Amino acid sequence: MVLEGSSEALCPSPSLDLRLSCNKSQPSPALGSGSPHNALCPEDKEPIKYGELIVMGHNGSLASGDKGRRRSRLALFKRPKANGVKPDVIHNVSTPLVSKALSNKSQHSISFTLSRSHSVIVEYTHDPNTDMFQIGRSTESMIDFVVTDTTSSSGGGQGGANGEGGQSAQSTISRYACRIMCDRTAPYTSRIYAAGFDSSKNIFLGERAAKWRTSDGLMDGLTTNGVLVMHPAREYVAEPAPGVWREISVCGNVFTLRETRSAQQRGKLVENESNMLIDGSLIDLCGATLLWRTTSGLRHTPTLKHLESLRQELNAARPQCPVGFNTLAFPSLAQRATIDKKQPWVYMNCGHVHGYHNWGFRMEKVVSSDLALIGSGGTVPASTGERECPMCRGVGPYVPLWLGCEGGLYLDAGPPTHAFCPCGHVCSEKTVQGWSQIPLPHGTHAFHAACPFCGTWLTGEQGHIKLIFQGPVD
Repeated sequence: MVLEGSSEALCPSPSLDLRLSCNKSQPSPALGSGSPHNALCPEDKEPIKYGELIVMGHNGSLASGDKGRRRSRLALFKRPKANGVKPDVIHNVSTPLVSKALSNKSQHSISFTLSRSHSVIVEYTHDPNTDMFQIGRSTESMIDFVVTDTTSSSGGGQGGANGEGGQSAQSTISRYACRIMCDRTAPYTSRIYAAGFDSSKNIFLGERAAKWRTSDGLMDGLTTNGVLVMHPAREYVAEPAPGVWREISVCGNVFTLRETRSAQQRGKLVENESNMLIDGSLIDLCGATLLWRTTSGLRHTPTLKHLESLRQELNAARPQCPVGFNTLAFPSLAQRATIDKKQPWVYMNCGHVHGYHNWGFRMEKVVSSDLALIGSGGTVPASTGERECPMCRGVGPYVPLWLGCEGGLYLDAGPPTHAFCPCGHVCSEKTVQGWSQIPLPHGTHAFHAACPFCGTWLTGEQGHIKLIFQGPVD
């Protein structure tokens, strides 16, 4: 796969030497696609990490397991050799001749089809100052991070990624969704661009794609379902606050959102905003949302070791069910799908933590199939029916509690005192407060706040609840 980056990779400044020409320029040297995807610079004592991408809704691991380039989290390191590219030559050609013009597979290029008779091809040349990382649904070797759809849910449950690896029957994520360009020198700025180069090192925007000539005579365009980005309004860790969702173009320009994801009419250019990624930037690929964390930002998040320590501290306090008086215990972080018999459960409307019991249903809200299950000694899924808390008589969902296992989604390393509603993922107070404010894209034009660990839409007045544990009576 290829990793690359440049602030001017697709939308060069007017000072960049772009030569309008009908002749083929000398081909740029082939990029080092044979190097390992996570290769480090051998001359660096400490590997330089540009940042990390975290797929939201998977809680630290894909349902089918993290394998190779298909995983829930990827760190981007400095390449042994730069593989970035930058614009070089613009060709105006007849559309029937585009395939011939793109026949040089060692040359990166972007093709804009304006009509059946006219196309514009922008050739790219090697950029020694940037690294390029490509993200998409394709499993071809030029894609560094293979991302599949995460299915959001409006109900509770453990995990928002359903099916094999969270991939839906018909994916809305582009095979070559976007690329991130990273400067190889300090401060190692990273920028995002819509679309990625395919196996022939081309990006092709067809006649129906949204595209246009810019005021300086260059070309720009949008991908079919778009690449949306939201930067935090304030410093992500210190004072988290949501920004405004924007769309990023193929050239890295920033636009307001289209009326729908695939509308042909682009939004308005936002000149005072950039495609530079900062700590807490969200990237939506119309099917999966990625969180960008910088190296400095990750220093404030808990490690897996720290999360395990917090779990052990919770269990060491010996929380008890206030009715059954049995000791409760959070299962190990590796056990994320199977409910343990000692697992804590919570009444979502009040926050009282209990052990599991199959009584307390509001009968008028339980369907006949659930009643049959109760009569046979079985247990009703947490998402069905309403439960009455025996402590306060509050009525609402009754779900198992799960610790959030993806440390990169935390806003601090505070104690796990709160849970998202209605899924029951537990984390720090600052984390639930921060994520409950952020609307995440869903479908073509809807936005919902969601649990970052499983993708379930948040419910209730705040989207989260403070947990009330009872200590041991002895």
